[in-house]
Amino acid sequence: MKFRNKRRWAIIKDYIIGWTLAFLFIAIVRGIGTIEVSAVQFEFWETVIVSSIFGPIFGSISGFVQILTEERYYKRVSIYRLLGFRILFATLFLFFLVLVSYFMVLQFFGETKSFIAFAFEPGSGAIYFYIITVDVFMLIVRQVNLMLGENNLWKLLRGKFYSPREEERIFMFLDLQASTRHAEKLGHIAYSKMIQDCFDDLAVVVENEAEIYQYVGDEVILTWQLNNGLRNGNCLNAFYNFKNQLHSKKDYYRKKYNFLPLFKAGLHSGIVTVTEVGKFKKEIAYHGDTINTAARIQGKCNEFNQELLVSQQLKNQLATPGFPFKEIGSLALKGKEKEVSVYAINGAN
Repeated sequence: MKFRNKRRWAIIKDYIIGWTLAFLFIAIVRGIGTIEVSAVQFEFWETVIVSSIFGPIFGSISGFVQILTEERYYKRVSIYRLLGFRILFATLFLFFLVLVSYFMVLQFFGETKSFIAFAFEPGSGAIYFYIITVDVFMLIVRQVNLMLGENNLWKLLRGKFYSPREEERIFMFLDLQASTRHAEKLGHIAYSKMIQDCFDDLAVVVENEAEIYQYVGDEVILTWQLNNGLRNGNCLNAFYNFKNQLHSKKDYYRKKYNFLPLFKAGLHSGIVTVTEVGKFKKEIAYHGDTINTAARIQGKCNEFNQELLVSQQLKNQLATPGFPFKEIGSLALKGKEKEVSVYAINGAN
């Protein structure tokens, strides 16, 4: 919950900064070297002050709507309907903004014209178009950020991933159990909808500071910076929080798909290289033996009838007394010369 609130505040902060800069930009454009054609005249610095006030207000409300959209409505509507919803929101809020501005002008500037005349003064149409455009632009930037991963867009623009660099990370490979049997039973469309529902429920792992690296068919790869993953056993709790989330919706899954989906996972930590790849489709990619080892460990879950396997290296780094570890032994993993010691976890105490 703490991390979820932190994430919400980060979204609101981004929208406050974005809207404040947008209002300051138009204040500079309209206030320097141009003549205002509306009846109410503002000095440049008065406009800057008004922009500094309205920016945080508009940004806070717009950010709250974005959070509400992501957490409750995003998976239920198409991107076109989402875009239409945001345009409608911007229009309604614009009306509210003009109404508040009108009463402020009546109070502080002694304006006597009607609300309609005030709202449709010369030049007002351009301002309204600008505000709606900025809101749509903020939505698009947010969607790009979600596709790249939280906060990765800004890092990408700064060129942080242009040159390969090393990071110490934890990786989890999470895969649906008995996926082939379920796919044959459900058919392609129903199976894809089931995977879509599962990955929507996977959003619960953000509370454990997990970053969703990749979706690969019915498999998903989660990653943490080492300290984030070790803190409070985040990398382990993420698996069980996801499992509990699916179990809390067991009636839904059994009614719609006639079974409750179960997942198996493998975890490993180590040094990886992170870099920007691709020319026409850019992506932030991780390379290294750590990723391969995590994938191979997950591949051993069926062999030992376990839902969660962890490398000894990661186990030794964890300080989580609430989890009972069971030694599986040293395993020969495909592609590795040395055997890797692996432990199973049978659930939290």
